[in-house]
Amino acid sequence: MNKKPTRVLLGKVGLDGHDNGIKIVAKWLADAGMEVTYLGLHNTAESILSAAIQENVDIIGCSFLGGEHLYFARNLMNLMKEKNIADVKLVIGGVIPPDDVAELEKSGVDAVFTPGTRKSTIIDKILNL
Repeated sequence: MNKKPTRVLLGKVGLDGHDNGIKIVAKWLADAGMEVTYLGLHNTAESILSAAIQENVDIIGCSFLGGEHLYFARNLMNLMKEKNIADVKLVIGGVIPPDDVAELEKSGVDAVFTPGTRKSTIIDKILNL
């Protein structure tokens, strides 16, 4: 019996224009057999959630470089609860200070990936969420 591929939606929220890392991760996930939708730059939390619902994804992944990760992660999680999509997992990546990693995980983010996280670690974690 074939298991359906993990469906992942990736995007940048806010004004952060640095997207090299998230594009590399998108390629890694696609090469690992996942169905990846990349929304690109300058999304809102609302547009990410709307696309996640439309695409029926298993995982939402957002990347941050500009320091707004705590604000947008809380915003995304609140909207996910409001729209009753608690079964979708939220992962955050980017330049995240260690204290903020702990805060994100404590607040309900399912995984946090910082610079230097190995490809195999990201793929394994996402497949096992």
